[in-house]
Amino acid sequence: MNLSFSLIYRASLGRWLLAIVLPPLLLFAFATDGRAAPTTYPRWQWPTHTGAAVLQEFEKPAKKWSPGHRGVDLAADDAAVHSPADGKVVFSGKVVDRTVITVEHANGLRSSFEPVRESLKIGTKVKAGEQIAEIDAAIVHCSTLCVHWGVREGKGDQAEYLSPMLFLGKEDPSVLLPIGEDFAA
Repeated sequence: MNLSFSLIYRASLGRWLLAIVLPPLLLFAFATDGRAAPTTYPRWQWPTHTGAAVLQEFEKPAKKWSPGHRGVDLAADDAAVHSPADGKVVFSGKVVDRTVITVEHANGLRSSFEPVRESLKIGTKVKAGEQIAEIDAAIVHCSTLCVHWGVREGKGDQAEYLSPMLFLGKEDPSVLLPIGEDFAA
């Protein structure tokens, strides 16, 4: 009789632990798509000049197809656009009415710049700080000379836009705070 009580107690304790421990683990796995959110981002160089004014901030769309501003517009002192990190040119060509250049960096991160002209050819390896294109001043994108810089993580329909300012150390990643019983963070 004592043995069966011990077995029942252990079984119910095991179920209780599973009920307490498993749901948060599953929630974390589904909430992050299996990937842990990075706590730090690599530090890159400014593609225009250090401390360039941000003329339009990053605005993440609610859904991938929704409106938003998938990058930042940076003021430029001159027309030179520099690679913010080492990488390889994976796209250089027209998108609608402007030329865009995309550089793939480590870990699948991609930087895209527009409107540009005289950009490098696909397959060209670049170093951080190396000039990759010139801003096309014939296309009015801002009220002053500027370049749009977008950063994506992933490829195809799995790609997600990130704020380029994260890579310059000018923004911190979003952090979810625990919620208390009163639902206050």
